[in-house]
Amino acid sequence: MVQRVLLVDAGEDLQPLARELEASGFLVEVCPAEELSARLARAEMPDLLLLNLTRVSLAQGHPAFGGVRPSERPPTLALLGEDQVVDLDPTLGIDDFAVHPVAPSELLARLRQVLWRRAGVDARNVLRCGDLLIDLASYKVFVAGHPVDLTYKEYELLRFLASHRNKVFTREALLNRVWGYDFYGGARTVDVHVRRLRSKLEDSRHAFIETVRNVGYRFHAGP
Repeated sequence: MVQRVLLVDAGEDLQPLARELEASGFLVEVCPAEELSARLARAEMPDLLLLNLTRVSLAQGHPAFGGVRPSERPPTLALLGEDQVVDLDPTLGIDDFAVHPVAPSELLARLRQVLWRRAGVDARNVLRCGDLLIDLASYKVFVAGHPVDLTYKEYELLRFLASHRNKVFTREALLNRVWGYDFYGGARTVDVHVRRLRSKLEDSRHAFIETVRNVGYRFHAGP
């Protein structure tokens, strides 16, 4: 699966980096800083967020995220000017930063490290959660080394939950983020797909998807 990078507040000086990311297999989208919080609130969630902070005063904070909490954001890396490092607010909720101008090789390494720390995806584009392995490049899923045959939507639901482990999602949020904002099906669609996933993935030794009563579902990699 191609990983989507949302490059926020990009200027002409960042276009070479965007091209390098695309050449390395990422799908790069661009949006202005003032549109970011609205996009995240609409569940238009990229796999990675690359936030250009070189044009703003960090001492005065940064409004790009609006009311979107750090736990609700994708893995995030910020680009800073050298004189901004000392002003970086730890409550801003970014996972890592790089000082711009940055070599493409360093940026790629940092993005992959951020993705691994937040979502468990390694350099081979494989997501691991305990005995569960999801090969994002080939759309293949394995439990304890055994292949699991999933439909496309089952796979997408599993991938999304596993990429946000231990976070609770309502059925409505899962409908928006997996099926799409304009999907007209009801919450029962999520329940049916979760039930099918459990029948294919889980046994006495593996329980990946937890029902949170009166709320929704949460993924965890415990036994």
